[in-house]
Amino acid sequence: MKKRTKPIATNEIKLIVYDFDGVMTDNRVIVDENGKESVIVHRGDGYGVRMIRDKLKIHQIILSTEENSVVKRRAEKLNIQVIHGVEVKEKVLRAYCDENNFKLSQVLFIGNDLNDLEAMQLCGKTACPSDAEPEIRLYVDYVFQAGGGFGVVRELYRMLSEKSGDNDEC
Repeated sequence: MKKRTKPIATNEIKLIVYDFDGVMTDNRVIVDENGKESVIVHRGDGYGVRMIRDKLKIHQIILSTEENSVVKRRAEKLNIQVIHGVEVKEKVLRAYCDENNFKLSQVLFIGNDLNDLEAMQLCGKTACPSDAEPEIRLYVDYVFQAGGGFGVVRELYRMLSEKSGDNDEC
């Protein structure tokens, strides 16, 4: 399968929407004997989120099907909004953009699984981790070299900062 790597420029993007599981994680969950769930995230993604927000001034949210405290806690640590427990992502995304004055054409959606596809189809730009589902990899504008949970957001920051001319150390 051919990797799609159409570059994404900073001036085209006003909002980045991340799926959580499979983008910010490797899509696995650790469940202890008490049923408590944990995931592993990439610290470099935290840096990427901060730099995208503070240096590039692009708004970011997490939009997740999972309603789980892990997603909420990670979003709090990253200081970005999370909308989780979402059954129909495209409906919620449309409403969010309407309420916050974002044009869908200026949204970059980063997802990895089939439940992201309809929301992705609304957006001006799309991307996914290298280990996303085949149907997603065929659809998106850009496939990251990193797999989910292994620095996708950090790689995004590098790409956007190079395109914006703000090629700070990343």
